[in-house]
Amino acid sequence: MSDDAHDLLSRARVATRLPAGDLERARRFYADKLGLEAVDERPGGLLYRCGGIDFVVFRSTGASPGTFTQMAFEVDDLDAVVAELRGRGVVFEDVDAPGFRTRDGIAQIDGNYPSKGARGERAAWFRDSEGNLMGIGEPTR
Repeated sequence: MSDDAHDLLSRARVATRLPAGDLERARRFYADKLGLEAVDERPGGLLYRCGGIDFVVFRSTGASPGTFTQMAFEVDDLDAVVAELRGRGVVFEDVDAPGFRTRDGIAQIDGNYPSKGARGERAAWFRDSEGNLMGIGEPTR
């Protein structure tokens, strides 16, 4: 394999896809609860952009089991974001997993990726209108 073939995907843009049983319900949730508006749409799909990264919410007859984080937002002030989203009616999950547990919806997680220059992360999770599990994290330094 040539060197170009080895980094074929490392130069690609990555875009998350989230299933929605009801696309209009999802649109309202993302607008009203998260303050996000679709930047583009096509029949059966809504394109959102956050921090230069795209994600798509698409009409699907299938659904995620909601047992794992499907997409996460990295923020600078987790407390402010959680407070704002709670004020908009977002309900945060209680998590009790090996190594961490949420208190008032926020968990302190030890360890982080060395390239991020953080010693850990504070995190919170919520579900969108379609049952997709979303995370919000703030690196701790």
